[in-house]
Amino acid sequence: MGIPQPAYYIFKCEQSAPPGMPKPSCVTPQTQDLFQHLATTLMKNGIMGTVPAIRTSCLNRCQAGPVMLVEPGHTMYVGLTKEKIDRIVEEHIINGNVVEEYVIDSEVWDAPISPADMKKQMGM
Repeated sequence: MGIPQPAYYIFKCEQSAPPGMPKPSCVTPQTQDLFQHLATTLMKNGIMGTVPAIRTSCLNRCQAGPVMLVEPGHTMYVGLTKEKIDRIVEEHIINGNVVEEYVIDSEVWDAPISPADMKKQMGM
């Protein structure tokens, strides 16, 4: 038996904008410890080996931040707090039920577009 693949990947936006930037940032002094909380929660539940937490740069949903993306499923969670992360880990990651009230609105997270279709939209 080989090494199993992860069941989920959690991509946590760790982008912090410099002071004075017009758009909000997923990492502020108030939210800078959310990634560590996520990683600690996964470790305490004994699931870090099958659910890696991955630091990522901007996921382009700054207005809804802090955000994290759970794959598979393209599930984008927004407005994160430690309490929301705890619930997401318990309900979605461990029990398989998406926490719908924390999911980004479809107005700003619609169906994916293929790279070929994006090129067409860009006139390329």
